[in-house]
Amino acid sequence: MSCPCGTGRPEDACCGPVLDGRPAPTAEALMRSRYTAFVRGDAAYLRSSWHPSTRPRKLRLEPGSVWTGLEIVGRSGGALFDTDGVVEFRAHRVDGVLRERSRFVKEDGRWLYLDGDVS
Repeated sequence: MSCPCGTGRPEDACCGPVLDGRPAPTAEALMRSRYTAFVRGDAAYLRSSWHPSTRPRKLRLEPGSVWTGLEIVGRSGGALFDTDGVVEFRAHRVDGVLRERSRFVKEDGRWLYLDGDVS
């Protein structure tokens, strides 16, 4: 089965290992795994991949959201040896499109979602 994040790779060779606890190698890989978590409704993973300084106490996902695709629009930094990065994306749902410019930081060898500007 292809990974929901849109790489075309099988989920067990794409976002699956990251969702199971393996560190994402890049900020984009973390962003893709977070999209897959939204598709799955995995709020626990979303919280665990969120930087503690900006993580909400509770995360409530919209029930019934149907995600239909992910487009990476741009990226800056966020590579294997970087400590921060930005990924801009469009996440498509049946009821519209979420556009975000997300910031990520790498701490103790793990990428974390810091925050994002939604447009």
